[in-house]
Amino acid sequence: MSAPAPLTPSPSGWNLDHSYARLPALFHESLEPTPVREPRMVVFNHPLAQSLGLDAAALEDQAAIFAGNELPGGAAPLAQAYAGHQYGHFTGLGDGRAILLGEQITPTGERFDVQLKGSGPTPFSRRGDGRAALGPMLREYIISEAMHALGIPTTRSLAVVTTGEKVFRQESLPGAVLTRIAASHIRVGTFEWAAAHGDKEALQALADYTLQRHYPELATAEAPYLALLEGVMERQARLIAQWQCVGFIHGVMNTDNVALSGETIDYGPCAFMDAFDPATVFSSIDRNGRYAYGNQPQIAQWNLARLAEALLPLLHADEKQALEVANAAIDGFKTTFEQHWLTGMRAKLGLFTEEAEDRALIETLLLWMKKQKADFTNTFRSLSNAGKTMLNDDLAFIAWHAQWQARLQQQPQPAEEVQQRMRAHNPAVIPRNHKVEEALAAAVERGDLSVMQRLLEVLAKPYEDHEGQSEYSAPSGLAPGAYQTFCGT
Repeated sequence: MSAPAPLTPSPSGWNLDHSYARLPALFHESLEPTPVREPRMVVFNHPLAQSLGLDAAALEDQAAIFAGNELPGGAAPLAQAYAGHQYGHFTGLGDGRAILLGEQITPTGERFDVQLKGSGPTPFSRRGDGRAALGPMLREYIISEAMHALGIPTTRSLAVVTTGEKVFRQESLPGAVLTRIAASHIRVGTFEWAAAHGDKEALQALADYTLQRHYPELATAEAPYLALLEGVMERQARLIAQWQCVGFIHGVMNTDNVALSGETIDYGPCAFMDAFDPATVFSSIDRNGRYAYGNQPQIAQWNLARLAEALLPLLHADEKQALEVANAAIDGFKTTFEQHWLTGMRAKLGLFTEEAEDRALIETLLLWMKKQKADFTNTFRSLSNAGKTMLNDDLAFIAWHAQWQARLQQQPQPAEEVQQRMRAHNPAVIPRNHKVEEALAAAVERGDLSVMQRLLEVLAKPYEDHEGQSEYSAPSGLAPGAYQTFCGT
């Protein structure tokens, strides 16, 4: 969506608009954040602030704004309403602990949501306290910034402040508020909310708004709502393929966590895989492996089917024909995903051209990795380093390596160019789960932010080799299933 008539920025650079608030009242409730006792800045994202047109030097000491005690100039806070399928079960949700301050219009005319997460109860909190603990908010900061550095579309974190108050989960924990920046917070669940209310006018208003904000090139299509569904499907297919190519496991792929912008959103029980195994699950509540690494593409398609269901009234006046249109679109997801996945995996193996045997070459390597319990990230990175490999005395690996080298000979690019391509697509470092936990423990338990800052410095350049890199690239050594993550609510 293009910027409206020029706004008057505040002295700190705030330039907030409120296009989402102009949607029907079904989609939002106006309210202000609940003030906290003693806001203190923990971490502030200077580069992100500058890219948003904000005065980082002026804002880094204004913890009160990022806690919700004060509002930036031009703010009109609201909580968004949406529904969602959580582990396959439909429920009404909404922002139970988040408040949208507005949409920052950058100097280049881009639009980004500015949201406080952990800012107090809302009409959608149900029985929740509306608050967040410091550990999960720092975790989102670390992982979202790492994803950004990896080149994967993602929401980002502008700041984390402590509140001077405790929150109670299984134990008493220091409270915190995270400021999340997103292309928008429109979700599959937002469309489900409108559909569940049977409000076609509101549904159409939301669809038109989403087209203008994220897919303006599709707004004039002959069938714009089908084009919207196909556009979202394309972005989600590409996004999930990117997750698969770095071993990222989201952990809670409910429909309320599927952003129509194509960004990764919500970093609760997420984690990165060490030893390759498609059945890998980290989330403590995903007891049946619904959101395991290997299931993510199929779950993405399932989630998009829920979007298609919500859009049915807009796809065709005849319900039967609307279903046929929707099914045809959703059936194309698998092919679209596989194209993006193959593109990503070819890049990881230094392949510039496409050959029919590429899929078998990739799958043979992955099968070997699973049998050997080989580290996903380090195996691909070692292949990028001039042919130096782990376990290169293994007969099965030697046979695969010969096939790979023969495949490389089928393309004209020299070895140096192949290696450059691989090193640009195979990270040297990822947010290793034990290193993330180490950083969180230091920050939360001891107030020591130096461990996290060093980790962030390394993760900011994931495709480069770093001094002392072995500390950040070594697997945890934990047995499969020994590490669990939690959603933080």
